[in-house]
Amino acid sequence: MPGLELTSNPTKVVVHPLVLLSVVDHYNRVAKNTKKRVVGVLLGQADSTSVNVANSFAVPFEEDEKSPSVWFLDHNYIETMRDMFKKVNAKEKVIGWYHSGPKLRSSDLQISELFKRYTASPVLVVVDVQPKEIGIPTDAYFSVEDIHDDGTTATKTFEHVPSEIGAEETEEIGVEHLLRDIKDSSTGTLATRISHQLTSLRGLAERLDDIRSYLQNVLDDKLPVNSEIIQNLQDIFNLLPNLSIPDDSSAFTVQTNDEYALIYVASLARAVIALHDLINNKIDNREAERKDDAKERDEKSSDSSTPKAQSPEKKEGTKTS
Repeated sequence: MPGLELTSNPTKVVVHPLVLLSVVDHYNRVAKNTKKRVVGVLLGQADSTSVNVANSFAVPFEEDEKSPSVWFLDHNYIETMRDMFKKVNAKEKVIGWYHSGPKLRSSDLQISELFKRYTASPVLVVVDVQPKEIGIPTDAYFSVEDIHDDGTTATKTFEHVPSEIGAEETEEIGVEHLLRDIKDSSTGTLATRISHQLTSLRGLAERLDDIRSYLQNVLDDKLPVNSEIIQNLQDIFNLLPNLSIPDDSSAFTVQTNDEYALIYVASLARAVIALHDLINNKIDNREAERKDDAKERDEKSSDSSTPKAQSPEKKEGTKTS
């Protein structure tokens, strides 16, 4: 039975977009359309509360698919790249490593122990390069030591840490430039906002389904009761509005009706503007056709009014007669 965990690891990991782009590029170059995973080193800053993953670089890595305990990681390459990055930016230090997952593997603990040569508490960030679900494609872990209550030898395991995507202003500008080719410029801001809301609702539905599955497993005695999770769920439910109160219910109804009315008016205005542009286009085409017809009539009339010159043969014939 697991007991206390001797750990003082940070409680939050912030991953920058540059790292995500580098990992995806590494995977596409090395392991696309294969079952292999890619491994690299994470650079950034770490303190007692959070880890800031600002940069990364790829590392040559090989492992035996049949025997997960057999793997190779180039130590000399890591040390050479670390020294090169240190010359460019001394603030970015080795803080951990990443792989393309999408899940943890049995050899990850051994690799994390190896990275303790470069940092005392390395963080492992698993980046899902082909996400099938809506949400953040990263999972962060720290290796911790589990001390068992029965007096058996302590074992190494991974502790999950919440992760989030964070960026500086310069990174946000760069990401916007990269996404210009992906976004559809023909869609308006209203359509974009609605698509974002639909995406958020799908993500919320998946999270609610996970909560339902967990509670059902607890009721069926398939999972033990975790008081911390139950308390967090209770805090979430306490934030929900009480629709049994008439004033709250009417307020929500009024707000919903106002939003629907705004969407209806916007759609109506968009349709009127499109119809107006269509009418103007037809008027312009008709005027252009009238000008072309008038130009052709003028050319024909000018050709008919010009006298034709007589040929020299006809002139000589008139003189002999």
